Amino acid sequence: MTERTTAMTTNALMVLGCTSGAGKSWITTALCRWYANQGVKVAPFKAQNMSNHARVVATVSGGIGEIGSAQYFQALAARIEPDVRMNPILLKPESDARSQVVVLGTARKRLSAMAWRTRAPLLWSHAQQALHDLQHTHEMVIIEGAGSPAEINLADVDYVNISTAIAARARCLLVANIDHGGAFAHLYGTTLLMPAPVRAQLAGYVLNRFRGDASLLSPGPEQLESLTGVPTVGVVPMVRDHGLPEEDAVPANALGSTGPLIVVIATPHVSNLDEFEPLRAAGLRVVFARDPHLIDAADWLILAGSKQSRADLAWLRSTGLDQRIQAYAARNRPVLAICGGLQIAGSLIHDPHGLEGEAAGSDAGIGILPLTTHYDAKKHLAKSTTRFAALSGPWAVLSDLTVRGYEIHLGQTNVDRQARSTCRPIAYANHDAVGWQHGSILACYLHGLFENPEVIQRLFGVTPPSLDHALDRMADVVEQAFGRTTLLRLGASPHRHR
Repeated sequence: MTERTTAMTTNALMVLGCTSGAGKSWITTALCRWYANQGVKVAPFKAQNMSNHARVVATVSGGIGEIGSAQYFQALAARIEPDVRMNPILLKPESDARSQVVVLGTARKRLSAMAWRTRAPLLWSHAQQALHDLQHTHEMVIIEGAGSPAEINLADVDYVNISTAIAARARCLLVANIDHGGAFAHLYGTTLLMPAPVRAQLAGYVLNRFRGDASLLSPGPEQLESLTGVPTVGVVPMVRDHGLPEEDAVPANALGSTGPLIVVIATPHVSNLDEFEPLRAAGLRVVFARDPHLIDAADWLILAGSKQSRADLAWLRSTGLDQRIQAYAARNRPVLAICGGLQIAGSLIHDPHGLEGEAAGSDAGIGILPLTTHYDAKKHLAKSTTRFAALSGPWAVLSDLTVRGYEIHLGQTNVDRQARSTCRPIAYANHDAVGWQHGSILACYLHGLFENPEVIQRLFGVTPPSLDHALDRMADVVEQAFGRTTLLRLGASPHRHR
């Protein structure tokens, strides 16, 4: 790709990885908080993210758009307001071979239909401008790569790693997950295969998720440096229960000892699972499950958001889990249905224009909620504040509580005519109903309910630690792993590469 040369005055530090899952997001977030704590005006950046975990943020023009959750949390770590420039391209998987393309916060149907090699240069033009803007408005930009910069089959279109590193003139760190084994080989092989200009910008290796006796690492780092000329600048320990959500995967189950068993049904297209991290951080027993026996044993059942509600509905039918959910609700047990989960739990999802593509089976929902959803072409994005009306049963403790959250969904939902006396709206945002209660079921379009600490306190009697506390703890970990002198050097005045 052709690079546009611009006189940059901002320092850029880029976190590359040998593989997906190396820990790039975590380290980028921790570095954002560490430099922010030093008084640096820092911003995060990832040219392209692939995830169905998304957040609603401001657009450049002052509107509303969406970015990957990882960059949202990195912006909070940097103590700045998140906006779409921090993740200008977001790919939201809809199947193994298809993703919705979101550019600067807005879904672009035409780009979603294009072949990858054709659209990559078009996407890079948007990403490069966003990078340029951030570098001119901040003292430092901390950049997260994607996957590996050594995917030689994609090198000519890898704007996320290669073009970004070169355009930003970034000092680059290369991270390996030592807990998986083979870290030195990963670092060596990735270094040899990455393009020479990026290799010249490598400032150091990072061994991440290390457990055990650090003295056993020697002479590995020394031998690696003799082969590549790149020093190992940080050994980051394995940090469990750090309080930061997973970037895009189904989180590991949190079998804490506190409170009831909370089961979140992990459908194939489940989205925004990061919103349940406060429950895990509070020490509650949270399980992400497809096991019918766990559904039966749940004290609280959650139907989470979905990127493809109708496809997940068909999957629930094919596995028989729809009947388990129906039986659970029939026992008058507490169920929380959020966004796509709300639509799935309803009586009908009508998609006349095929906006979610083909889905097996009928449009009929699971039927535990008398709600009908009609899809239209416009995606609804909003930051919302609502106050719950008087609630009953297991949800009564949330009565009159004001909560904040965000909405990302297709479709309009209404109560079925025959059920208006038993299913009542209990929350409004911008004059539209966003929540309903039907018996023991609470249905809400609002994501982020558990990010309101009082919700957890009222429902479960515990309070999660603050996100700020978790981010400061992460910053402390990287300071100890890298050393203050190394971090100050990496964040020093702009590094020029010839």
